[in-house]
Formats: sequence, C-alpha cells, structure tokens
Amino acid sequence: MTNNEKSDQLLALQAIARVLHNTLLSYPSEASIQAFVDDGLAQTWPQLGNSPINQQGRQLLADFINQWSVEQLNDLKLDYGQLFFGPGEPTAMPWGSVYLCEQQLLNDDSTVALMAFYKEHQISFNLEYNQPLDHIALIYAVIDQLLGQLAENPEDKAILEPLVILLQQHLLPWSGRCLTLAIEHAQSDFYKAIAMLAKDFEAQLASHLQVVPMPMRLFR
Repeated sequence: MTNNEKSDQLLALQAIARVLHNTLLSYPSEASIQAFVDDGLAQTWPQLGNSPINQQGRQLLADFINQWSVEQLNDLKLDYGQLFFGPGEPTAMPWGSVYLCEQQLLNDDSTVALMAFYKEHQISFNLEYNQPLDHIALIYAVIDQLLGQLAENPEDKAILEPLVILLQQHLLPWSGRCLTLAIEHAQSDFYKAIAMLAKDFEAQLASHLQVVPMPMRLFR
C-alpha cells in the first residue's frame, strides 16, 4: 500500500471517528439527524472491509433515514438516554472504568491512567459539561485528531505510537462490550446501526494499525 493509499484509508477512518464522536456524546437533535439525511451518510458511509456487520449497519441506517420524521425525535432521545445517559442506569454505559473496575465505578484507576496518558501527550478537552474522560465518544474525538495528523504522514511514529497505545490500553479492552450491549438493547434502528458501525470501525482501525488489545478482565 502506498502512502497515498494509507492516507486515504486514514482519512476515511477519521471521518467515521468524527461522526461517532458527535453521535454518541450527547442527545440527538433535529439538526443532528437531519445532517445524516442531508449528507446521505447511509449511502456514503465507508464500506472499509465490507464486513457483514458493516453491511448490516449501513442497511439499518438507510432504513432509519428512509422513514425518518421529526415526530420520532422524542423516541430517539429516549433510546439514547436508556442506552448511554439515564435516568437510571444506562444499559450500555459509555465509560471505560465501569467495565474495568470491579466495583463498576466512574473515574476509577483506568480513568486516572487515561488522564495521565493525555497529560503526557498534551491532549486536552474543552467540555460543555463535566464528563469522565473515558467516555467512548471523547476517546473517538482524540482518535479523530490523531488520525488526521497521521494522514499527513502515515509513517510518523510520534503520532502512530500514542494512537496505538490509546487503542491497545485505553479503548479496545472494553469498548467492544459497550457496543455489544448497545446493539442488544437499542430500541431504534439508528442506535443499533451506529453501534454496529462503531464495532466495525474499531475492528478495521485495529487491523489497519495492527493493534492487539491488552487482555483485561471486564466486570460488566
């Protein structure tokens, strides 16, 4: 694969990371869903390896968009809430420490380790509201930034190595479980599709960068 081909692949992955960040960080709005419709994302979403989960996710997204009306927004918000936010305990908690801590606590040791990693690599956030930094959507935002930088020079080890560590140690050990729970519990085609496409994204990114996740015990 030439550097240009590597850059194109990295840019496709970066675009997905950005969409996933925006989609999973907060409740859906009429504008955010309309952007999916206007941008034709069901048709233009990268096939990557064209895996079965990618195909199914794109089809579910297309089905949702084809029948979308703003009257469905409240139901979609309820689905987001029960999956990722609350009230009550979300069915697909988006914070890594919940999976990696035996007591299933927020901001536990794994979050502290991630914060130290961000500090070491001078990664910071401007958050609209207080949020544990191991939220899956925030990690996707960092991946978005790093992939954009790496696309400019796919051989840049100063960018590649932190990205590999982020995936290997801080995301992939637990995120697959979060996304599996989202697929199982989603009440809408939209969030089921997003969770499937996120799983495919992570698998393709790990394959592209030859990342093997660190084995860690999950408690959820």
